[in-house]
Amino acid sequence: MAKENSLDAFVKGKLDALEKRALRRVLVETARGPAAAAERGGRKLVSFCCNDYLNLSQSARVKEAAKAAIDAYGAGSGASRHITGNHPLYTELETRLARLKETEDCVVFGSGYLANMGIVSALVGPGDLVLADELSHNCLMMGARLSYAETHIFRHNDLEHLAELLEAHRGNARHCMILTDGVFSMDGDLAPVREMGELARKHDAWLMTDDAHGIGVVADGKGSSFIGGTKADVPLQMGTLSKAVGGYGGYLCASRAVCDFIRTRARTLIYTTGLPPTSVAAAIASIDIIESDKELTRRPVEKAKRFTRALNLPDPESPIVPVLLGDAGTTLDASKMLEAEGFLVTGIRPPTVPEGTARLRITFTAEHEDADIDRLAAIIRERIMPKKAAE
Repeated sequence: MAKENSLDAFVKGKLDALEKRALRRVLVETARGPAAAAERGGRKLVSFCCNDYLNLSQSARVKEAAKAAIDAYGAGSGASRHITGNHPLYTELETRLARLKETEDCVVFGSGYLANMGIVSALVGPGDLVLADELSHNCLMMGARLSYAETHIFRHNDLEHLAELLEAHRGNARHCMILTDGVFSMDGDLAPVREMGELARKHDAWLMTDDAHGIGVVADGKGSSFIGGTKADVPLQMGTLSKAVGGYGGYLCASRAVCDFIRTRARTLIYTTGLPPTSVAAAIASIDIIESDKELTRRPVEKAKRFTRALNLPDPESPIVPVLLGDAGTTLDASKMLEAEGFLVTGIRPPTVPEGTARLRITFTAEHEDADIDRLAAIIRERIMPKKAAE
């Protein structure tokens, strides 16, 4: 019998340890359908864990745009954007995103993760300072790490702590970036973007917001920089095309000079193949809908409010509502129970969220039926919350 190699022995030990803590992750094949429909293991479910907040991935208009693009340009882009992969649809999408976000220019990346790693590491480096909210998305943190800039973490949405760090460290740094989600992906709350912009300007720092979960669903679809009706002082508005926009990709909306520099220096743009024409065309069609249908963009948060009011929870600021259960095993059990009842609600565990804060992350879309929302709320109220209260 062949001796097990050290690589397999190492990873099996790691997997066993994760299994004991209910932290091992597996991929489950899931077929998505129209509205909030999903199918797993031959069972039809109502999904309450998808980020397709406006259901635009299933829009006939969006799908027709993607089909037309594949006929015109083919299935793939063929190369990096700097070689031959910069197909004509990119210009239209970047123009449309810049208009939506009220900036001079825009750069589209292959994904949000690639965007954040490329943007941060292109703009700051050794001798510079990065200050990041402790609940910022992992890709913002990885961008900071890749930059080799001095990095400090401030307490979540704590403007006083951010100001303290600026006072203590800004003077010793050549440049400074402040990083935060606009809408936090696991809690659904908003960053105080306007106040952060004012603080950044005072200290000559560059504020960058990740608006992956804001575009399309807050501030009439314009995103977190526009809460209150006018654009906050956010020189670097990053986001994705994979949530409310319904497709795939990431972007940075900024000044023309910044975008030109990013096109020249962002490694995650230069050294990766461009998005397929289908993805870019679909995003253009989705932006058309987001700009023109304000009732649609307001609906996901309205659906979320119906749920929170049924459970006497605070009104949500976004379509994301967490139900904190604390323990990873308890969270997985609750998720399985809901699936047996016909609902797909994935349990979120560390390291995605801090230790002791495992949760059901419930997301709402424009097409969720009120009856399904009411039934989900009733099950959580009657069968999950009492168990949590008893612990």
